[in-house]
Amino acid sequence: MGRTYIVEETVGQYLSNINLQGNAFVSGLLIGQCSSQKDYVILATRTPPKEEQNENLKHPKAKLDNLDEEWTTEHANQVSRMLPGGLLVLGVFIITTLEMGNDFQNALRRLVFAMEKSMNKKRLWNFTEEEVSERVTLHICSSTKKIFCRTYDIHDPKSSAKPADWKYQNGLSASWLSLECTVHINIHIPLSATSVSYTLEKNTKNGLARWAKQIENGVYLINGQVKDEDCDLLEGQKKSSRGNAQATNHSFDVKVLTQLLLNSDHRSTATVQICSGSVNLKGAVKCRAYVHSNKPKVKDAVQAVKRDILNTIADRCEILFEDLLMNEIPEKKDSEKEFHILPHRVFVPIPGSTVMLCDYKFGDESAEEIRDHFIEMLDHMIQIEDLEIAEEINTACLSSSMNTEASLDSTDDEQPKQPIKTTVLLKIQHNIGVVAAFAVAVLAAGVSFHYFSD
Repeated sequence: MGRTYIVEETVGQYLSNINLQGNAFVSGLLIGQCSSQKDYVILATRTPPKEEQNENLKHPKAKLDNLDEEWTTEHANQVSRMLPGGLLVLGVFIITTLEMGNDFQNALRRLVFAMEKSMNKKRLWNFTEEEVSERVTLHICSSTKKIFCRTYDIHDPKSSAKPADWKYQNGLSASWLSLECTVHINIHIPLSATSVSYTLEKNTKNGLARWAKQIENGVYLINGQVKDEDCDLLEGQKKSSRGNAQATNHSFDVKVLTQLLLNSDHRSTATVQICSGSVNLKGAVKCRAYVHSNKPKVKDAVQAVKRDILNTIADRCEILFEDLLMNEIPEKKDSEKEFHILPHRVFVPIPGSTVMLCDYKFGDESAEEIRDHFIEMLDHMIQIEDLEIAEEINTACLSSSMNTEASLDSTDDEQPKQPIKTTVLLKIQHNIGVVAAFAVAVLAAGVSFHYFSD
């Protein structure tokens, strides 16, 4: 028995409305959520064609060889940034004029594995052994209207295709549950002198991986309570006449507590590291995650929140480094500190759903640019008034301090602008010499925790 995919009815309408316009095929991504019993697909988005591909695809004998694996994989990477916690790129769809043979299935299989490998490289977390490892390929023949739904196990490079059920349901995500929290971060990442060959981006990611363990091991309060991970998230909610729990308020407030002190039996030693600089991330971020409303478990909700926290920080850093590279902002030789404002998070609703997608906005980007990026990546019309800027915009973009003395003697106008509460600031400090990183075992009973969120 293969997996079952419960699909939002609007996804079926979207797929049926795609016009091949003389092309041999159109491909895209399927977005949704996995669960132990079944998977949910709430959105489909076609991959925008390359300009040079347009003519190739209109050739009557165009084959699937023209399916650009690298282009589709990059689209998947971009879209994955726009997904809040709990949502994933579940697989791909392709619409063709004719039914295809084994070569066609092999190409889709390679694409699914390439996409997952690329997206996994950027994550600060790993899938657990209990999680569903199957990803879906959906083939629709436009002439016969036949649907072929198959899955592949991404943990098994030699896995073969398995048939799966594809079932539509109206209003699938209209009552999904959201979890929201504000997380305050203050991450210090020393840049080791022995790793100067690494890029700043790689060094930063290595430092974030250490911080990620704090988030993974934190305690999560849902509406002020610590709940057993195997409990139903909706336990204690009022029940309808049908016996199902009703979430009259679809939103849960989450607070994150991270451990400050070590257990008394934990031995620790001080380490001294020669550093060429450091990176500091400081500020507050808005995090959101979504889970289906079909008897969700607490552990699934907490896992979705954790991954949104990790994803949004990693994605913002990656976007900033891309922006610095594209704009070729030169590093001032004599500067001791550089300040950069990380992009702010913007949310947009999915019509007919409680789920919101997200994007990232630099201070100098207009709402029209964000709207156009949503349309390009997700192939869905959105209105500017629907954009929800979750974090306030700070006008400070880039500032530097030439040296310590000048910084101390300079006026307020010359000082780097301090980030407001909802801005995430990245500070790069060069030539700071030796940084001593140490941890001390604490001889105390119990554990102390530090509030990371409001």
